[in-house]
Amino acid sequence: MVFLHWKLPVFARWGKPCGAFVAFVLLVPSFIAQENPTARQLGLDAPSNTDVFPEPRLVNTKPPTEFKKVTVVEGESPLPINLAAALQLADARPLVIDAAKAAEMVAAARLEKANVLWLPNIYAGIDYYRHNGLYPSPITGEPVFNTRQAMTLGPGVSAVFATTDAIYEPLAARQLLKAKQFEIQAAKNDATMEVAVAYFNVQQARGNLAGTIDTVAKGKELVRKAEALGKGLTALVEVDRAKTLLAVLEETAVQARNEWRIASAELARLLRLNPMAQMVPVEPPHMAIMLISPTKEVDNLISIGLTSRPELSSSQAVVQATITKLKQEKMRPLIPSIIFQGNSGANGNGPPLIGGAAAAGPNSSLQWGNRFDFNAAAMWELKNFGLGNRALVREREGQRQQALVELFMTQDRVAAEVAQCQSQLSSSSQRVALSDAGLKNALISFAGNLKGMSETTRFGDVLVLVNRPQEVVASLQQLDQAYGNYFKSVQDYNRAQFRLFRAVGYPSEVLANQRTAGDPLPLDSQRPFDLPPVTGVPYANTLSVPVPLPFENR
Repeated sequence: MVFLHWKLPVFARWGKPCGAFVAFVLLVPSFIAQENPTARQLGLDAPSNTDVFPEPRLVNTKPPTEFKKVTVVEGESPLPINLAAALQLADARPLVIDAAKAAEMVAAARLEKANVLWLPNIYAGIDYYRHNGLYPSPITGEPVFNTRQAMTLGPGVSAVFATTDAIYEPLAARQLLKAKQFEIQAAKNDATMEVAVAYFNVQQARGNLAGTIDTVAKGKELVRKAEALGKGLTALVEVDRAKTLLAVLEETAVQARNEWRIASAELARLLRLNPMAQMVPVEPPHMAIMLISPTKEVDNLISIGLTSRPELSSSQAVVQATITKLKQEKMRPLIPSIIFQGNSGANGNGPPLIGGAAAAGPNSSLQWGNRFDFNAAAMWELKNFGLGNRALVREREGQRQQALVELFMTQDRVAAEVAQCQSQLSSSSQRVALSDAGLKNALISFAGNLKGMSETTRFGDVLVLVNRPQEVVASLQQLDQAYGNYFKSVQDYNRAQFRLFRAVGYPSEVLANQRTAGDPLPLDSQRPFDLPPVTGVPYANTLSVPVPLPFENR
């Protein structure tokens, strides 16, 4: 009872301002709780009965507040860009794609070479032979002193090859070419993901800068109002506390602009644009894009990834190539090697000329005529009494096991990546909704605390502030943190979408060709003169085997 009798008079002395403030504190949270959106309301999620890959769309179009406009500073070269343009360039310009195309060209050339192993080499030339002095007689073996010479002019031919190589090398080379073609698709998917991540890093930096610009403006207003307070209402240390926070916020704004420049340079590097240009996305920094619903079951996504990832198709092709090479070594002792070559050299054992004009005679006299000589053979070979063949078989078996282990490691990595990306996407979609509400609450909190710092009430005979400056400083710090949390959660959601899109193996061409984020914005793709021009590496077009995309097989 003593406690109640003590509290009631105090409340009475505070009067109506205190009652209004208490009502504000009690009612505002319930009002905010009713207005807090969910991930589904923000468009960040889709019903569970929708397709795994629904029509991509822009979501989170309504920001929690009107953000400050962010512009480049004087001396910077702005380069407007949108997500559609970045995705279109990501399908062709990154060097990682050119490297994969170059590897495909090498594999195609090796296949072309393997396909013609059985064809002979063609020669044309002149062979001249001369002997002076002692020579054993080919009939009696007695030493003979004579001088003789011979010459042959004409074409030559030589074909010496293992039949097993002619049969199995093209089969193995064809599988390796398929592996390289799948690696091109993997490189495109990786490039698209890297470009998207870099693009959203730029967006996050711009959002952080916009939030910091707002908090700096609010910090200046806080300092101005704190300095205007009477000496009896607040201590000077409260003003110093507000100025300290303002200095921290201004330093944060400088760092945020620096992070924008760094992220812009990284995006320019990936797209091979002018690194000195400042990338300025035309979409607002709160915009998000939904490719895959965060509520999709992870086991279904893993199944899609294990059947669609081009890295797995590439590894499977490498395994098939090692199996072919293993068969090649097992069959090598059973299939003969072929020898077919000309034998019309001037001395009968010189260059493999098959015939043509020939001349021979003693001393300096030559008699001209024609000749045609060749030899053909089929030979079975056991390397090192067969022990060498056994070692080759064991080597090929080891290579097959290595390829299988690499395939299993890739499968495990794909499953882990899908599970990780799905978890990141699910958590980030929830964080966007929470940070959206948190930012709204932080704005209301700062506005209320700043207003309370300008209002006074009596506590007995003492006139006091409804809110002290340190409470406003704390609310401004929370607002700065809320801005950072909001833009990080939104861009984490975007990054997780593209990481999951790549993890399940969807081809990047879907995003580049379907106008996922609207029409691409025309870009100035010129680079400084001291950087190499973007020419690109063509696809191998000789004997390349067209490989359908995994996305087209399902």
